[in-house]
Parts: sequence; C-alpha cells; structure tokens
Amino acid sequence: MNQVKKWGAEEFWGLGFEFDPQWLLTDEQKELQAKLIELARTTLRDNAIQSDKKLLFPRKNFEALSKLGLLGLLVPKELGGLGQNHVCAAMVVETIARYGCPSTAMCYTMHTGAVAAALLRHHGNDTLKDILRRVDRDVLIGTLSYSDPETGSHFWYPISSGAEKVDGGYKVRKKASWTTSGGFADWYVIQTTSPDFGGNYSDLTCWLVTKDEVKAEPSKWDGLGLRGNQSGTLEVDDVVLSADRMVGPKGDGASSNDEAVDPFFLLCSSSCWNGISLGMIDIAKGHTTKKKHVDVGMRVCDYPTIQDYVGEAIIDTNASRALVFQMAKAMDQLTNDCDWSIHEDVSKLPRAQVLHWMWQVKFKAAKTVTQVSDKMLHACGGTGYKPGLGIERLLRDGKAGWVMGPTNEVLRQFVGKSALLGFASLDYWNQAVNERVLTNEIKKLDPAAKRQLAERLVAEASGKAAE
Repeated sequence: MNQVKKWGAEEFWGLGFEFDPQWLLTDEQKELQAKLIELARTTLRDNAIQSDKKLLFPRKNFEALSKLGLLGLLVPKELGGLGQNHVCAAMVVETIARYGCPSTAMCYTMHTGAVAAALLRHHGNDTLKDILRRVDRDVLIGTLSYSDPETGSHFWYPISSGAEKVDGGYKVRKKASWTTSGGFADWYVIQTTSPDFGGNYSDLTCWLVTKDEVKAEPSKWDGLGLRGNQSGTLEVDDVVLSADRMVGPKGDGASSNDEAVDPFFLLCSSSCWNGISLGMIDIAKGHTTKKKHVDVGMRVCDYPTIQDYVGEAIIDTNASRALVFQMAKAMDQLTNDCDWSIHEDVSKLPRAQVLHWMWQVKFKAAKTVTQVSDKMLHACGGTGYKPGLGIERLLRDGKAGWVMGPTNEVLRQFVGKSALLGFASLDYWNQAVNERVLTNEIKKLDPAAKRQLAERLVAEASGKAAE
C-alpha cells in the first residue's frame, strides 16, 4: 500500500488507505475515488453542514456529482454512462457518506435504485432510454417510492395504490409514507398493485412518473438525522400515464424489486452506513491525536481505552465493509460485471438468488454504525458532543440505518425464519395459513363455540361462492 491518501495538498487526517480494501478497485475506479474525495473536500462536506442546519435538499451536491458522470454510474456506455459495476457503486456511496455528505449519499442511493429499476426494463422502451441518456447532462435526479402509510416498513405491500386501464393509458394512484427526495427528484419509479388487480398483493407493477405528476409536502420534513434527504409523504392522484410509462411488463413488480430495487438499495444504503462509521473514526483519529491533557503530558490517543475504542470500531466496520464488497463482487460475477443486456430476457433474475445475503448486509451495516457512533462520541468526549467537531451530526445520520425499511427487526426475522422454516414461510403478502396456530386455537373452543365458528365459516364460504 504505497498510495498516500490526500486531503488537498496535505496527507489525510483520518485513516489512510492501509485500512481500505483498495485491491478490489480497478485503476479507473481508484481514479474516480480520488476525484470524489477531492470533490467532497471542496464541495460536498460544506454543503452537508448547510443541508443539516437548514433542511436543504442537496441539489448542489448532485450538480457537482453530475460533472463526474456519477448520476449515470451504472448506465451502459452506449447510453452515455460510465458503465460501472456493483463494487464501484458501493465504493462511490461509501466515499460520499464518509468524506462528504450522508444525506447526499442516501439520496444518491435512491437515485441508483431508480436507475437500476429503469435499466432492468429499458430494453425497447425509448422513454426510459431518454432519461438514462440525460441523467448527467440535465442533472435528472431519480428516486424510488415504494412505501405505504398502511403497512409501514413492509413496503412490498402497497395497499394504498392501484392502476386501471383507461383510454390513453393507465390511471395510477399511489400514496407513500416515506419517499427520499420527495418533491425534489425529477423522476420517480413507483410500485402499485397491477391493473386488473384481483386481491392478490403479489401482483405488482412499476411505473415511471415525473416531478409534475406527484404531490409532496417537503416542508413537513424535519428528521433527527439525514436532514437533507427530504423523506416525506408522496401522492400520485389518479394520473393517467401512457403505456410506455409502465416499467417492465404488467405484474413485474415483485421481480423488479427482488432483482434491482432491493439489491441496489441494500448494497448502497449499507455502504452509506459504513461510510458514516468511517467518517466518525476519521474524526476521532484527527481529534484524539491532537488533543492534549497537559496535566499528565498525554494526548487523548495515548490512553489505552481510546485505542481500544478505535481499534474495535475499525474492526467492526471493516467486517461490515468486507460483507458489502463480497456481495458486490458476487453480484458482479452473477451479472457479467453488471451487464444489463442479460435482462432482455425478463426471466433472468440472477441478483434475486442472493437477496437473503443482502438482508444480512444491511442488518450488519446498520447495527455497526449504531455501535460505532456511540463509541466514537465517547472517544471524543465533551468536544464530540458539540456540533463543531462533526461527530454529533454523523451520529444522528447513522441512527436512520436501523429503522429504515426493511428495519433490522424485519430483516433478522426474515433470515431466522427462512433458515428454520424455509423461504416460503416468509409469506410476504399474508397468503399462507399457519395451520399449527389455527389448530391450536380451535382446540381451545368448547363444542358450542366450535359449532358457532363452523356455521360462520360455512356462511362466509357460501357467500363467496355466490358472488
């Protein structure tokens, strides 16, 4: 590791490249990383402070990122993008969050997810191709809107949505409880139940809508952290969309989610949490190596307790990073280095094979940033408690990781339940009957109650049959 990490003309004041997995990056990616660190130093970091103080959406940072071609990071070169892979996407988000602005990193994560959803089904769709060609030139910020006010972090269950076939296309309605960049993005990929929906909530369809077709209330956003990301309510109120606004075939929503939206959201959001952890470690190194206790003639970093805090924080964070980059590399291998042409066959869903690994990636990163943020605050003492050092802001930003859907409670149950009972037991759309529970509850009834229940069920079944 001969490369020296620079911060302008000086050596970087945080962790050097000896603690970064540089061997995973190509020379082109290392060059992009260096440009991005410099952009963070000159632009992104200062804007992060303003976004936090004033609840400002980081459009200025996106304008700066577009000059490096980063809005089209995943877009194939034939469409004017950088044509980069999963490893590079993870590196870029981590770098933005670590050296620059976590709010920008999260908005960029949602933009990347929207780009991935569009790329998955852009073949033969000139409307999607047009947006993908212009994301950097016109600074077209995309985002995802998948949540629902009725189902919380179970975002795959869009009760407050729908679409129907009408003259001229499809009339689409959508209510979302949380939409990052809501009201500020230029284009949105949303998920609703499909046209001709018959009650099966696994029948989902994705749509492209533009900023003039959504209703948002960004003025109501006032979060604990990530205060620039404007994650508020969003509504699409019976907007008629032409057929080319359907992203993929009808009923493709679940496949799109498992193959594009979830893999990239989990990969990039986890990279954001790791970047925040690293940013706090960097600040703690810079502070504790300079701060002196004159009475005992020691710097703060000379105390073994502080060394233990920082050492454990680095080890835990790099364990999380290793999992992120391992899965990024796995998806690169599964997709021929993020080659979107393989999806001309809509049945090709290689990333979906490792989705249960991506659940683990997000859980680990969100848990790690929670622990690291506390320890780095402790390491910096009272100075860390004040906004000026930067620990306080990053601590608040990192707290979003655990509660951002799928929450860590949901993910650890997904992993444990699927391991013990099989993936079918997850029952995303509440369709499978738990016969063990049902039988156990029925046996508690006395004969009269059982007859009453049986009569009610027969009446309900007869009514259904008559409809």
